[in-house]
Amino acid sequence: MTDTHTASATSVGAARVVGRSEVLDAVMNLERMAQELVEARLVPGLSVAVVHRDDVVHLAGYGRKEIDDEQSRVSEDTVFQLASLSKPLAATVVAALVGDKRINWDTRIADVLPGFRLHEDYPTAEVTVRDMFAHRSGLSGNAGNDLEGLGFSRDEILGRLRHLKPKSSFRAAYNYSNFGLTAGAVAAAKAAGDTWEDAAEGRLYARLGMTFTSSRHRDFLGRADRASLHVPIDGAWKALTTRDPEPQSPAGGASSTARDLASWVRLELANGSFNGEPVVEESALAETHSPLVDRGVHPFYGVPSFYGLGWNVEYRSYGTVWGHAGAFSQGARTLVTLVPSQQLGIVVLTNAFPTGVPEGLADSLLARLLGGDTSRDWVGEWNKIYGSMFGPAIDAARAKYDTVPANASPARAAATYVGTYANDYLGKAVVAEAGGTLTLALGPALEKVFALRHFDGHVFIYRPYDETPQLPVTATFDVASANRATALTLDDLNDDGQGKLVRVDV
Repeated sequence: MTDTHTASATSVGAARVVGRSEVLDAVMNLERMAQELVEARLVPGLSVAVVHRDDVVHLAGYGRKEIDDEQSRVSEDTVFQLASLSKPLAATVVAALVGDKRINWDTRIADVLPGFRLHEDYPTAEVTVRDMFAHRSGLSGNAGNDLEGLGFSRDEILGRLRHLKPKSSFRAAYNYSNFGLTAGAVAAAKAAGDTWEDAAEGRLYARLGMTFTSSRHRDFLGRADRASLHVPIDGAWKALTTRDPEPQSPAGGASSTARDLASWVRLELANGSFNGEPVVEESALAETHSPLVDRGVHPFYGVPSFYGLGWNVEYRSYGTVWGHAGAFSQGARTLVTLVPSQQLGIVVLTNAFPTGVPEGLADSLLARLLGGDTSRDWVGEWNKIYGSMFGPAIDAARAKYDTVPANASPARAAATYVGTYANDYLGKAVVAEAGGTLTLALGPALEKVFALRHFDGHVFIYRPYDETPQLPVTATFDVASANRATALTLDDLNDDGQGKLVRVDV
């Protein structure tokens, strides 16, 4: 979809001042684009809010909550899972606690959660709430995510992070970490005498009248007006699976509506005030928007990009931008983009992945208002970026593993592989034989069970992802001369080197 309007804005000194009439004109184009996108099925449904100078100037839903149900229309009150858009929302909650003098951004995690440990002693003793919200603890990007996918609880996951070697030195680099931020948020809430979910509700959501916003997954499931998750299968959107992100609630487990998030955007742009009343102390909130860690040059915009506390901070041609995206591979894409100098913000919630629709809509709006290229196909370009992030990896895996090699070595007898394997991070994995087929069971109760298909020698294939059933991954056995496997490596769980499990039965 191409935005063909020419942007216009008046200048006052070096600053460009966007007027209300220009914003309303741009919103009309945004509405047209959003409708075209759902009609073209580039996304099943979406909900959008635009805020300008403390007013909600646009609030609407488009398309369907469930692609195969024509009656399931998205509205401005449809609840979406936010994925990582939860992070800046969580940062606002913690800023509120900081402003209340309940905690400090530099509160050490060890002082609040004495059982929490990182791999090394010094970071364990010194890591703070600020470090966790800035993603500079040294934890890798996937730390704990794999355990969540297997069904482990928040406490179990946080307790097992100690087994992961750091991705970088403490405070030396930016490494995006869901469960690092979760640890920081949980510690902040506990220091204030609360659970995370209750702190978020009482300190922010209730005060802004965000009636349909929650950090509890059960609340999302209880909403009648909620969006299903969708993934592309053979060129069509399908609602295949669900996602329970409760373990990483501060980092990815919130759910909300465009209407509710518009209230939050108003608070952010008003420096902590809402309807003229202070809700979050200005100085505590301002810290969340200060650049702390260098993320390098943004690959799309070509400008320096930084991370603050739960926020991306960038310096584009039209000024400072605060923003954050969210995504679930099971089928969610979300975005918030704020331009504080213009008192302008946009929220886009969609029920599909991978899609560049949120960024495309936001960039089209900003191009019209702030002097960007209005002839550019922003949605198309962002779709290519997201497609390139996942499509080639799936295609490469299928090309390599979907067809058994003509010269494949045969497997040994099933008894060679059957047994129990374990490590401190993943826990137990049980390989069994059922009806002539090997199965792999994982998770705290071994409830995740997958069929193993022989590929070559001691390499087997399984498909653990409901949202991408076409993606094969490998399970490779180490077999000693005694015809008995001594270890098992699960490639998709080996990002942090913890995918190798050693046989523990005798």
